[in-house]
Order: sequence, then C-alpha cells, then structure tokens
Amino acid sequence: MAKVALVLSGCGYLDGTEVQETVLTILALEKLGVEWQGVALNEDQKQVVNHLNHSVDSKASLRNILQESARITRGNVIDLADADSDDYDAVIFPGGFGAAKNIMDFAFIGDDTYTMNEEVLKFARAFYLADKPAGYICIAPLMIPLVYPEGKKATVGTDESTAAILAKKGAGVEIMDATEICVDDGVKLVSTPAYMCAKNILEASEGIDKLVEKVVSYI
Repeated sequence: MAKVALVLSGCGYLDGTEVQETVLTILALEKLGVEWQGVALNEDQKQVVNHLNHSVDSKASLRNILQESARITRGNVIDLADADSDDYDAVIFPGGFGAAKNIMDFAFIGDDTYTMNEEVLKFARAFYLADKPAGYICIAPLMIPLVYPEGKKATVGTDESTAAILAKKGAGVEIMDATEICVDDGVKLVSTPAYMCAKNILEASEGIDKLVEKVVSYI
C-alpha cells in the first residue's frame, strides 16, 4: 500500500495547520486506499492566536507543534526528526498560517526574502531528489521555489500580491481558483489554492480532491 507523509504545522488556521484542509486531504487519501502519516517539527510554534477574535494571545504559553498536530490526526503524527523520506511514496503540505509562521517565516517577513526551516526543507527536497510526487496546498506553495529549481509551476490562487512574491522567488506562477490544480509533470508537483481563495469548504474540497488524486496517480 502506498504511504503519504503529511507535513503539519500545528492546529488552527491562524497559528497552525488549516484543520479543514488537513481533514479533506486525509479523507481523499483514505478514499483512494492510501495510507498516511502526519509529520511535524517537535518545537514551539511562533504564536498562539485566539480564533474567536483573531488576535495574538501574548500571555498564552507557546504550544508544541507536534502535540498540536496530533489533535488533527488523532495521534497519527511523528517527530520530523524521526521521519525518513524513504518510508513514504509522496509528501503533501496542507496550508494554514502555521505553514507561513512555523515552517517558513513568510508571515513575519512578508516579502521574497522569506526562508524555510532547514529540517523541513531537507525533508521536502528529498522527495524531489528521489523523483517522488508532492502536493502543496493554500499558502504552502510558497515553499516550492525553495525546494525545487527555478521556474517550477505553482499557484497560490488569485491573490496577486502573494503571487508576485512567489514569482519573484523563482516559481512559475499560475493564477487559478480554489477548485483547480496547478501541475508540473516534470517534477510530479501539484498545488492548489484551497482557502487562499476558497469561498467555502466545498470549493476547498474540490481542489484538494483533485490534488490528492493527481499526487497518488504519480505513485
């Protein structure tokens, strides 16, 4: 049975992994009979956000990314330090601001000088080097020009300012809706906007289903 790694960044779209995007990805994988496992950094997330009023809770103790990711996966997640890319046939990165805060520093930098956690970068790049497929959802496609050579196709939806930063970083940007997927067959790379521009969970689901189906088709 094929097995896919899901790289998570916490729990909650404003400071961790986007919950609905992750659950939709898991559901799509299981419908296709594909095994999955969460993978996450075992370190503190950068912020805690009150999801009722969207404000940063500066008094809250920072939460552990790995422990928070376990909330979404019902415990099916391991420390990135213990994960071996050889154990998986593909990798998928759901979105959420955790991807931009805890895996990248884009949420704090806001321009094309943003960087990516070196351990996550090494893990992601291993799939590219092994010619294995990968899927990037929502804000996660900002990682693509850091993982892949210049000019590889990627989308962050219809947001022109974010797309301009992605293009400046070196990706071949495609503007598209949440129900669509951007495919670069040459490197088995798929991305979809999801909640970068989705109006509801139905639109996000349509794009994620297509992404998962395409990623699995490469295995």
